[in-house]
Amino acid sequence: MSATEGYVKTGISGGIATVTFHHPKSNSLPAAILSSLARNIEEAGANKDVRVIVLRSDGEKAFCAGASFDELVAIDSEKAGLTFFNGFALVINAIRTVPCFVIGRVQNKAVGGGVGLAAAVDVCYAHQSASVKLSELAIGIGPFVVGPAVERKVGTGAFGYMSAAPAAWQTAEWAERKGLYASVFERVEDLDAAVETHATELAAYSPEAMAELKRVMWRGTDNWATLLPERAAISGRLVLSAFTRNAIAEFKRKAAAR
Repeated sequence: MSATEGYVKTGISGGIATVTFHHPKSNSLPAAILSSLARNIEEAGANKDVRVIVLRSDGEKAFCAGASFDELVAIDSEKAGLTFFNGFALVINAIRTVPCFVIGRVQNKAVGGGVGLAAAVDVCYAHQSASVKLSELAIGIGPFVVGPAVERKVGTGAFGYMSAAPAAWQTAEWAERKGLYASVFERVEDLDAAVETHATELAAYSPEAMAELKRVMWRGTDNWATLLPERAAISGRLVLSAFTRNAIAEFKRKAAAR
């Protein structure tokens, strides 16, 4: 994966593993980045020197624009669709199953799968510009794979509203009230300070106690190992529809005309 195609990198210091992803198209998530994200998170979690993981993206603009439209339009079979959307399942399950806490840093807007990442981490801090939107229904699919993670954080009512209002942005303050974000900050410097302070604090605690606490916090999610791939199969089937093909083409046309 070249720099022009995006990257995922991990740095470890003082017991803190910082996993950073980037893609030139608004930090969207093609299959290669999803696979690399899951692998980097799993490897960090298996490293005995790591006490806490920080998940973040590079750049000042979007935290994550969700699934890569270029790859969505290239899907030509249900099997290929399952494989692509299962990439989101792999990342969420990696966050869920690593024995250490994962802190999220959301510096700007999150869409679709990006909301899923923000919901999957154990604690998420955000900038005030980090509004959120589940846009999947507008292109003929739905937030099936990320849905369990989002619903777990914000509740059934808020998740249902976000899913059924795919064109509506919800503010960072709204997301904080619903429990998606732990805190929202006016300055990026304050966001980074909060992430660093909390990560440093956790790195000093007992890894055994944190692993046990994480298992308690994620109780009732053991079925996600099969549930999320089942949800990925739904998206993989729907993405082949004419509605989705036309919706993505129209979105790309409008984006090119800006």
